[in-house]
Amino acid sequence: MDNRDAIREFLASRRAKITPEQSGLPVYGAKRRVPGLRRGEVAMLAGVSVEYYTRMERGSLAGVSESVLEAVARALQLDDAEQAHLHDLARASSPGSRPRRRARPAQSVRQSVQLTLNAITNAPAFVRNGRLDILAANPLGYALYSDMYAGPARPANHGRFIFLDDRSRSFYPDWDRAANDTVAILRTEAGRDPYDRGLTDLVGELSTRSEEFRTRWAAHNVRQHYTGRKHLHHPVVGDLDLMYEAMDVSADAGLSLLVYTAEAGSATEDALRLLAGWATTSLQVKEAEAAASLKNG
Repeated sequence: MDNRDAIREFLASRRAKITPEQSGLPVYGAKRRVPGLRRGEVAMLAGVSVEYYTRMERGSLAGVSESVLEAVARALQLDDAEQAHLHDLARASSPGSRPRRRARPAQSVRQSVQLTLNAITNAPAFVRNGRLDILAANPLGYALYSDMYAGPARPANHGRFIFLDDRSRSFYPDWDRAANDTVAILRTEAGRDPYDRGLTDLVGELSTRSEEFRTRWAAHNVRQHYTGRKHLHHPVVGDLDLMYEAMDVSADAGLSLLVYTAEAGSATEDALRLLAGWATTSLQVKEAEAAASLKNG
């Protein structure tokens, strides 16, 4: 992933979304050829020269001050996620940024993290990295994403599941929203660390194999993923309306713990109980099959 290209395309895409009317600018003369603000208008709103903003939009954010970044963010009416992404892009483009690489999480978690997951018995919980690999889960978490684990690839990955597995179309009732959110989260991660080889490989794979992904990736949308609701359709227990909270695993850079909960007394709470029973039965069957295989082998 080329950081200069990412900067140029992100700023140009945000500029195209803001009209002069939205910015309080007067519009004179003939109809504009393209929607959105011109570079000169962004520069005026941000209080910088046209030449300076043009250099920024061409991909050079090295040495740009925090105050200028904030002024540009205001001019482009960026939301919190977009502002954070702009600052991430600037940090990654600064001299000496490459040694700042974040630690790469392994494809497993520490024992204490797994024990923490196992202690959460009434809610699906899992740990993932910035590339959306699921690195560990509790039994209910594995049961929730049983369709994702039906594929052979490990670690299981949200992006591959959504764009390369047809089962995701029924698992996510609002598939378009899930797809948009997934790409926006991956784009956000790419801004934080454009040198993540695993993420670069994943984006390359998905871009090659999925036009749906390519289109969304080119939009340069970003989003923060800390809390919200998930509407899912599980193949065993049906519709689920879940709340989620995401928390950083502070001792392991780049890892997040996500826990899904249901409102007390809701149909989803009942469905999670059924899912827990199904998970236990499935595990017992697998253990019995493994024992029989050893005995016969």
